[in-house]
Amino acid sequence: MGKKMLVIGEYREGSLRNVTFEAIAAAKQISPDGEVVGVLCGEGDLTEQGNEMIYYGADRVITVSDEKLKTYTSEGYGQAIKAVLDDESPEGIVMGHTAVGKDLTPKLASKLETGLISDVTEVSSEGGNIIFTRPIYSGKAFEKKMITDGIVFATIRPNNIASLERDDSRSGEVTTKDVDIADLRTLIKDIIRKGSEGVDLSESKVIVAGGRGVKSAEGFEPLEELAEVLGGAVGASRGACDAGYCDYSLQIGQTGKVVTPDLYIAAGISGAIQHLAGMSNSKVIVAINKDPEANIFNVADYGIVGDLFEVVPKLIEEIKQIKVNA
Repeated sequence: MGKKMLVIGEYREGSLRNVTFEAIAAAKQISPDGEVVGVLCGEGDLTEQGNEMIYYGADRVITVSDEKLKTYTSEGYGQAIKAVLDDESPEGIVMGHTAVGKDLTPKLASKLETGLISDVTEVSSEGGNIIFTRPIYSGKAFEKKMITDGIVFATIRPNNIASLERDDSRSGEVTTKDVDIADLRTLIKDIIRKGSEGVDLSESKVIVAGGRGVKSAEGFEPLEELAEVLGGAVGASRGACDAGYCDYSLQIGQTGKVVTPDLYIAAGISGAIQHLAGMSNSKVIVAINKDPEANIFNVADYGIVGDLFEVVPKLIEEIKQIKVNA
């Protein structure tokens, strides 16, 4: 008999984040024969998003809708999800290792008096036990953990566990649970989005990142064009952010976002250890730098020694040509 797994979904501007589907896949790996129950919090009718979770592998979905849940607060979401947990008594909980996940899951783990394995990059089975792999020491090493007692509670790093194929023929029940959300001590008055529009940096399959070698805010323009033709997102090193070339919301590294795209193009980035901690697990790394001794070449799969302002436009033209001929 498999475990009942609860997957806490996330959505932004009406659309579910990809990591929600990856969390469902992880739940299936943890308990192949168990029931996967999705949970969504927000405002208004969440049936469409609930059905989307079912198409990606959830067996049923519970939604909690309240005007106090329109924007995320740990207090509001904590109350809503704790009420669902009390009703469902799952044997496992999975959520994305996102800004929301990193804030919400420790609160829930504390209330449940259980452990939490965070930032999981792989779920495997060894000798009948479920093993969770997670990076430590800024990605320089990995550790394996196993739950020996209590609830299986884990957050998974985006872009590491492949989601299941979308199956429109799957059906399941989407129900609404009424939860009396107490008055919140924190009220969100307004949300001002900085960062790039379009593709989410933490979930993008392709990232083009710039460092100090970009030299100015205008220097990011060719990188933005390259990211656009590749259908990816733009990121930056801390050096570029500190220099005022771009907003800190684009920062990748130990004190920024941790990303694992299929393709990471580092332009004008020297490769400081703090930056490598945020991107060294990318599947393919391409480095563009004038300095052949730059540390970034030590982790790159492909290296181009040259001026990024000459190399990037040529890459853009070649990719556009390939698309035209495709």
